[in-house]
Amino acid sequence: MERPTPEVIHNNAMKRFESTVEGHVNVADYTLSDGKLVMTHTAVHPSLQGRGIAAALIERAFAFARAEGLKVDPVCSYVRDYLRRHPEHRALAI
Repeated sequence: MERPTPEVIHNNAMKRFESTVEGHVNVADYTLSDGKLVMTHTAVHPSLQGRGIAAALIERAFAFARAEGLKVDPVCSYVRDYLRRHPEHRALAI
């Protein structure tokens, strides 16, 4: 049975994308700099790993970058790995 995609919100005040699953807040942190969305850190609670939550966070971040005309600077190792697995987003990366 496939799990539903978690809801991801953009918490602009805290500069992160977040998803609360089973009471745990999972995040993809960023900063904005010179027209770039600098993805600095991604964290998913250990008990929730492997469920596609980090991927959902990064998908939402890329959608935001695309809508805002930003490039993505993948400082976070997870985001770099994600880009290797999803070449359709590479045009957004610097």
